[in-house]
Amino acid sequence: MPRIAALLLAAGRSERMGRCKQLLPLAGKPLVRHGLETLLAAGVEDIIVVLGARGREIARAIDDLSVTMVENSDPASDMAGSVRAGLAAVAGDAQAVLVCLGDHPLVKAATVQALTGSHAAYPDKIIIPLCNGRKGHPTLFPRAAIAEIHTVPTLRDIVNRDGERVMLLPLADPGVTADIDTPEDYRRIGGEG
Repeated sequence: MPRIAALLLAAGRSERMGRCKQLLPLAGKPLVRHGLETLLAAGVEDIIVVLGARGREIARAIDDLSVTMVENSDPASDMAGSVRAGLAAVAGDAQAVLVCLGDHPLVKAATVQALTGSHAAYPDKIIIPLCNGRKGHPTLFPRAAIAEIHTVPTLRDIVNRDGERVMLLPLADPGVTADIDTPEDYRRIGGEG
């Protein structure tokens, strides 16, 4: 099985939420733990968490998990900046990188396994989960493709560069599109506060 690393991006400033969404409670634990526990349950061993402005608090909430934590030192950077920061910690023999978002806590372990399993069959494809006709997260990038983030502004630029290398993977997991950006989103998923 190819070695796949995961970057869990948790450096966002949560401006639309109005408070640190990575630490919001859901089913008795912070949102960020849900994504990490999903990755661990799916068998991903090389997990890098990219932290930002509230990094110390988030680190305390996950310090018992077997993950590597790195800092995105630019508070004004975007998702691509966090990916660049996280890539520096990815093992050299990782053949692909799964880019996960800290505000998608409902993704199932079976979804992660489907993505990583599909990479074994299609190692040159960027694999994007699809649920009910909507693209979601996490997205799996071959190592060579994700490295392009050093030459283009965004992940979207990598995906749009060559449609032939993109594969949409239909899955019955609404968690791939359940983005938690606002208080309404949080309430919709059963948020506790």
